[in-house]
Amino acid sequence: MVADRGLWEYVDIYCERVAHPDFWGEPLNAMSNLAFLIAAVMAYTDFRHRSPERGGTTILFLIFWVMVVGVGSFLFHTFATRWAALADVIPIGIFVVAYLFVALRWFLELPIWLSFVVALGVGVGSQLMPPWFNGSFGYAPPLACMVIIGTVLVRRSHPAGRWIATAAGVFFVSLVARTLDGGVGCLLYPASDGTLEFAIGTHPFWHILNAVTLYLLIRAAIENPPREIRA
Repeated sequence: MVADRGLWEYVDIYCERVAHPDFWGEPLNAMSNLAFLIAAVMAYTDFRHRSPERGGTTILFLIFWVMVVGVGSFLFHTFATRWAALADVIPIGIFVVAYLFVALRWFLELPIWLSFVVALGVGVGSQLMPPWFNGSFGYAPPLACMVIIGTVLVRRSHPAGRWIATAAGVFFVSLVARTLDGGVGCLLYPASDGTLEFAIGTHPFWHILNAVTLYLLIRAAIENPPREIRA
């Protein structure tokens, strides 16, 4: 960190940025966000193919929000400021709350009020988690929810179960990649003059696997729309 400049304060927390503190200081971290746009396009193609009669507006919102997540993450890994960090984490938090509400309401068929309270509680709780494991611990509540919901649905032989359970497995691997970046997952390449020429971390895999996770979650909703109009 440099001197406090409020929302314009510079943020340097990823392996790639230690070499070049400019707009393209994290080229792989920035460009790997294309995975979110690809996931959104794939999900939209699946949506048009399946054409679910119910829940379409909700599914389209989730697909659109995957693109918002990608754009927000791109801003953070290029501008690297506090305001860009907010543009990164806020869309992720909104997606977590929105999807958890959908999963609880559509798949587990919990009451609307209970689904909302649980989803909002998980979203707020994630922001209050201590910054352990390179900040990845804050994603433990969403991961736990995926594991629990996926397990319950699989035990009930609900078709959405395999999608969510698979998403949980992919998300766990992506969290490992996020945690390793900046530590043992950081490869530094010095130049001949002794300066640092470039660095490569594991954070791009977090983006790519996260995009896969979101795609799988949306596929669960596409393949299993609500039996009644609920959203």
